[in-house]
Amino acid sequence: MAQTFYSQIGANRRNSLLLVVVVLALFGALGFSIGYAFAGSPAGAAGVMAFALFLGVLLAGGSYFGGDSLVLATSGAKEVDDATQPQLLNVVREMSLAANVPMPKVYLIDDTAPNAFATGRDPKHASVAITTGLLEKLDREELQGVMGHELSHVRNYDIRFALLVGVLVGSIALLADFFLRFSFWSGAGRRSSNDRGGGNGAQAVFFVVAIVLSILAPIAARLVQLAVNRQREYLADASSVELTRNPYGIERALAKISTDQEVLEVANRATQHMYFTNPIKKFEERSSNLFDTHPPTLDRINRLRKLTGDAPLAGAEAAQLAGLD
Repeated sequence: MAQTFYSQIGANRRNSLLLVVVVLALFGALGFSIGYAFAGSPAGAAGVMAFALFLGVLLAGGSYFGGDSLVLATSGAKEVDDATQPQLLNVVREMSLAANVPMPKVYLIDDTAPNAFATGRDPKHASVAITTGLLEKLDREELQGVMGHELSHVRNYDIRFALLVGVLVGSIALLADFFLRFSFWSGAGRRSSNDRGGGNGAQAVFFVVAIVLSILAPIAARLVQLAVNRQREYLADASSVELTRNPYGIERALAKISTDQEVLEVANRATQHMYFTNPIKKFEERSSNLFDTHPPTLDRINRLRKLTGDAPLAGAEAAQLAGLD
């Protein structure tokens, strides 16, 4: 089983690198085409592309150093210690030792919906946040499974990935939105058509390319991000079993949290990918199956059962979980 875990970790890192390369390529292509559409020359296009990349790096830097604090603040998380939450701190400390990472800061979110997430830029600057509902509705083994999952995200640097790539994907959307709005209100498209008659056909072509990329690039970047994010969730599930030596705690936690009908009010589209399970339930109006941030719960449980040699869920249990995602 250890060999399986290590091979999954290697695949996870390769997929992460691939994602970053794809997103950066989309960002650069979008910046170059927009630059050529406006400047009409390769030099001008390169200048706009460089500015776009610089802006992305600047935003990523801000997210790297302050993104976790912003997420915790918007979630209403309050830091706790051994005096106020001794059992929770004991479980987190236990999982930190098993994962061989420093003890993270521990926060509590006052919400009856059971869920949790980890954030930060690296294991030395990590935090985990748990809802009061999670503490009330899960037993110790289930809580260990969830914390093992979140500390695996810390150990595998998923928390840094979530912050930085999320900013890059957002930057693509901002750049595309700016170009489309500017083009609409300034009439740049009509000018490019007139320029085509003046011999600058390349500029007109790049204007069309820029429009197409402005529409498709944000969607493509988001879909690639979510695809790899779902693979990282599978890996964190498997790593939790490695840390706890107990596959049944996380399996029960997945089923219990997914079937809970409480709505996590503090979660939103920007933070939903960070949670242990998707905090935006299928029955909510804000739910979007196209942009599911997590793998289906039934698939997660069956992958865990495959690791331990147990038969996959079937019958009524499988039907109940299948209808949740």
